[in-house]
Amino acid sequence: MKNAWTVGRIAGIEIKIDSSWLIIFLLFTFSLAAFYFPHAFLLSNHGYYWLLGLVTSLLVFASVLFHELAHSLVARKQGEKVEDITLFILGGVARISEEVKEPKKEFYLALAGPVSSFILGGLFFLLSFGLRNYSHPLQVASSYLAYINFVLGAFNLLPGFPMDGGRVLRAILWRISGDLKKATRTASTVGQGIAFFLIFVGLVQFFRGNLGGLWIVLIGWFLHTASVQGYSQVLLKSALQEFKAADLMDKNFITVSPDLTVESLVQDYILKKRERVFLVTDSDVFLGLVCLEDVKKFPRSRWPELKVKDIMTPVEKIVSARPEATGDEVLNNLVNNEVNQVPVLDNGRVVGIITRTDLLRLLQLRTDLGI
Repeated sequence: MKNAWTVGRIAGIEIKIDSSWLIIFLLFTFSLAAFYFPHAFLLSNHGYYWLLGLVTSLLVFASVLFHELAHSLVARKQGEKVEDITLFILGGVARISEEVKEPKKEFYLALAGPVSSFILGGLFFLLSFGLRNYSHPLQVASSYLAYINFVLGAFNLLPGFPMDGGRVLRAILWRISGDLKKATRTASTVGQGIAFFLIFVGLVQFFRGNLGGLWIVLIGWFLHTASVQGYSQVLLKSALQEFKAADLMDKNFITVSPDLTVESLVQDYILKKRERVFLVTDSDVFLGLVCLEDVKKFPRSRWPELKVKDIMTPVEKIVSARPEATGDEVLNNLVNNEVNQVPVLDNGRVVGIITRTDLLRLLQLRTDLGI
């Protein structure tokens, strides 16, 4: 979710909105204002439908945010670091820096979201009951929000990883067996089964003329992808715990001078050596990192005058690792900071570099060998 905008902070947690969120927000507003509310009550002023649709849509996504905040606050209470919360087309996601290391913590963390949705649904239900003799439009909107929150809580409790219910299932299996990998595999398999069921139901509805079936197909596809990737990530972390950064790093890295022109960088390094990333050093002191994407930010006419030090990412902005860091710590750095490589530093001197490709290649080799 690189196309996300920060819109504020709640309890110190950064709140972001992905560009895809605008699509679902507009669809919600349109469907409420043009169809749902006009069928529920009649008004002479059609502008009120749109105003109520807009406010209700905002409250729908505020409910999703409340769900994710519940996860985040429980995670922080358990000592975990919450990076941010992002709203996107299929809901929201709280990004927690590390996987929890105890089944009990996972159980409470996963359960917090659905419980918060049920509580919010109950509050909206009570509000709708109180508004029934005061304002029929507001009563309908409150009932709709109660329904949405109950559905959100129930859907997330489906026992398929990585949904909340799947994480609850994994926590229980983990506690019983003591084997995180085995528990994740079972929960992931259930998640894939639920995903295929949703895809089947969505396709049936679509071919019966219900376009809403496409959303169910999309949700099923997303769940299947997330379930497979979630299990793969657990496998990778388990495999990497046995290694140190010093074992994983590539020592045959290429360095360039900060005074090298961008033109020379392109002609003599990127094109000839067919590499995309280079470490910038001066007398063995690590200064920064320069990559193909940095070059592409500037027009070719400026390449002869610009130097590497003008376009590189300086060392203070680069995520690095120590030689003694474990492999799963390196993976967390890569994933949480959305970078493709991590230089390994020893007292400010570069001793190697680790890329995502290196880690994936290691996992593939271990899989091929049956390790």
